[in-house]
Amino acid sequence: MEQYIKPFVDVCLNVFKDFINVEIIAKTPYFLEKDSIVGNDISAVIGLTGEARGAVIVSMQEKLAIELTDILTGASHAEMDDDVTDAVGEIVNIIAGNAKQRLEESMRMVISLPTIIQGNGHAIKWPGNQARILCIPFKIFEDDIFTLLVAIEIAE
Repeated sequence: MEQYIKPFVDVCLNVFKDFINVEIIAKTPYFLEKDSIVGNDISAVIGLTGEARGAVIVSMQEKLAIELTDILTGASHAEMDDDVTDAVGEIVNIIAGNAKQRLEESMRMVISLPTIIQGNGHAIKWPGNQARILCIPFKIFEDDIFTLLVAIEIAE
């Protein structure tokens, strides 16, 4: 499983450094139960299909999503708006797309367009019974945390 997850972590570190110009620190990953509540305000989901299937999710609090959008757009945002949802969707899209490229040596995959889920404490229902959900928290700025959730199941 580690060989499939490491590219997502490496890409996440690089995307935030190169694309957003922000250093992040990967914290200790853990497995998430399928019926866990994410506990954030916004999550961007990319589905994976092909020789592997599953999902990649970036999830964060509203304050962090707005702060990242301000950096990306150079404009100030006071609330969750279309710019904020677009920015979070673009972040997960870049992470999934770059990780897909790195994984294509071992398997072919297709990624979906991002889907945005909003709402405090929202739940995400994971398809299938096989894939384990790895949650990787990342520290950003002084005290903010966002999570990268990855569930990959090798198709049979």
